[in-house]
Amino acid sequence: MKMAIKWLIASVYVIIACSAEIKKITPEDIVIEKDFLYDQHTLQDEYPYKDTTRRFQWDKIKEGLALLENFQAQPSEWGILQNRHNVHGRPPVAKNAKKDVHYNEMDDLYGVEATQSIPLYSLTDTVNPERYGRDGSLIKITGESGDEINARLAYFGGDWIIPAKYVKKIDPQETPVFKKVVFVDRTNQNIATLEKENGKWLVRSMNPATTGAQKPPFQRETPLGIFVIQEKKERMQYLVDGTDRVGGFAPYASRFSNGGYLHGVPVNNPQTQMIEFSSTLGTIPRSHMCVRNATSHAKFLYDWAPVAEALVYVIE
Repeated sequence: MKMAIKWLIASVYVIIACSAEIKKITPEDIVIEKDFLYDQHTLQDEYPYKDTTRRFQWDKIKEGLALLENFQAQPSEWGILQNRHNVHGRPPVAKNAKKDVHYNEMDDLYGVEATQSIPLYSLTDTVNPERYGRDGSLIKITGESGDEINARLAYFGGDWIIPAKYVKKIDPQETPVFKKVVFVDRTNQNIATLEKENGKWLVRSMNPATTGAQKPPFQRETPLGIFVIQEKKERMQYLVDGTDRVGGFAPYASRFSNGGYLHGVPVNNPQTQMIEFSSTLGTIPRSHMCVRNATSHAKFLYDWAPVAEALVYVIE
C-alpha cells in the first residue's frame, strides 16, 4: 500500500512537471496593449526616417517578454553580475580570447571585453573561464558552495559557476518577479517601456533614443543583453574624452551596465540649463555606450524604474 502511494505521488509530480513544460509561454501568448504614462515625443509603431521606415519590433519584444516570463516562471533567487571599474578584479583570460586591436582589449569568442566583465566557468572547468558576462546582467541563482555561485543567465542561458564576489544578490521577497522592462532597439534607435498588470504587458512610452557608437578608442556600442537597473544619478558627470576634466552632465541617469546609462540630453560645460530635446535623438548611434533620451523621458524612467526592480533589455 505504501509503495502504491509513493508511486502515485511520484506520478503526480511527473504530470505536474510535464504540464509545466507544456504551458511554456510563447511569444503568441504575450498580450501587449498601449496605456501610456508618458506621452511626449511619442512615436508611432512605424514612422519615416530619411528614405526608409523605422518601427518598433513588437515581434522581438514579445520574444523577449516570453523569455523573461519563462525565466521567472518559478520562484527564484535573483542576482546581478557586477564589476564596474573592475572593482572585484579584472577577470582571467577566457578560453580562445582574442585581442581587439582597436580598443587594446581582450575579448571572448562572443566579442565581450574582459575589462569590467565577470568570468563565467563551465561546470566541468573552473580553471579557465569559458566566456564573460557583462556587468549588470540578470542571473538566476541555482546553488552556492563556499565562494562560488551556480547560476543561469537570463540573456543567453546556460549553467555557470561564478565567483561569488562578482554577484550581488537580490532579496526575492523584495523582487519576486520583474514587472517593468525597458526595451532599447539599437537598429531602429528607439525605446519602449512596458509594465505587466493583470496578465497583460502595458506600453507606458514609445520614444526616440540614441545608443552607443562603435568608435574607438572612447565610444562603444550599447551592449545587447538583459540588465538590471543598478544605480541612479540625478546629474551624472562625464569627462572630456582622454582627460580627467569634467565636460558636463547627463540628467536623470539610470545605470544598467558598466558605464551605460539611460539618461537625458547631455549638457556640456559651461552650460548648466537642462535641454529637453535634441534633433540627433533617434537618428544614428552617437553616445559612449549610454542611451540618450529626451530629458523629460529620462526623468520618467528615473522615477518609474526602481533600482534592482526594473530591467533594461537591449535588442538589435
